[in-house]
Amino acid sequence: MHLTLLKCKLHRACVTHSELDYEGSCAIDDELLALAGIREYEQIQIYNVTNGERFTTYAIRAEAGSRVISVNGAAAHKAAPGDRVIICAFATMTEAEADAHKPALVYLDERNQVLRTGDAIPAQAA
Repeated sequence: MHLTLLKCKLHRACVTHSELDYEGSCAIDDELLALAGIREYEQIQIYNVTNGERFTTYAIRAEAGSRVISVNGAAAHKAAPGDRVIICAFATMTEAEADAHKPALVYLDERNQVLRTGDAIPAQAA
């Protein structure tokens, strides 16, 4: 059996650009891609914390150190500059791989500066 688990996420990234007339994708600062382990052209899920939209696109590289998060093409209708989003990538793995898996979690501030990283989400308290 194969399972699909969270591979990595950029938590509460701030959208810097929304480009309707650009080839569809999401441009992400190259340093943030590397830190999270998201590959260029990899499928990503974006969850817009600001407006509740959820959509699928793919990652493209933005200039390293720019802290750009640009939602492009048709997806630009789903996110605006200033919106806070969670960008996730998932991986399919065997149960044995899943037992050892730890996701790469990158937590960002409103300027897309890294606040902290981790590999586990604490259990939610009642």
